[in-house]
Amino acid sequence: MNAGRELRIQQDWVETAAALFLQTAPRTIALSGGSTPRALYERLATIPYPWSQVDAFFGDERCVAPDDPDSNFRMASEALLSRVAARVHPMTGCDPVAYEHVLEQVLGAGIPSLDLMFLGLGADGHTASLFPGDPALEERERAVLLVDRPDHRRMTLTLPVLSATRTAIFLVVGEAKRPALRRLLAGEDDVPAARVHATRVLIVADPAAAAGLGRT
Repeated sequence: MNAGRELRIQQDWVETAAALFLQTAPRTIALSGGSTPRALYERLATIPYPWSQVDAFFGDERCVAPDDPDSNFRMASEALLSRVAARVHPMTGCDPVAYEHVLEQVLGAGIPSLDLMFLGLGADGHTASLFPGDPALEERERAVLLVDRPDHRRMTLTLPVLSATRTAIFLVVGEAKRPALRRLLAGEDDVPAARVHATRVLIVADPAAAAGLGRT
């Protein structure tokens, strides 16, 4: 395993991730979408935390209405954001330039650096909306890009932003993610998730995803 990635294998991966959140004590965070993080967000909503001091961004978003079932904002809002006092910066409008301005207003000019970013891992190794072979992977100057996918056009933070994060936590759950997890841990360059080089990269996995891997 790449020494720069810390693997935590736990049946109760939600509590592990929640404890890491408290350990990190972030004031700027980026949330991931999909079905996996909902349980964690629901847990975070119950934890006493100075949420009024937190700015919450998103790693990516589908270009859909905020109340659409496919909206990352809708899921995160239902599970967490509507229940805490964080300052929320949704990726609405599918306008990457506008979202770059939001990032700049809160975090300053240049590639933004967040305290904590939750990331998912697709079965194909994608993370945020950075997919294998997509030209967006080669972006080095922009913070936010549009990406066309078969289901929806999407907006995503770029690899420079993901790698400027102080702590990145991948949430990897389920047997279907097992091959992608192995490729991430091996650091295979054609796996977008393996190209995230945040200051600290943690992978929180359940036993189904991590079967056959050593516990660290």
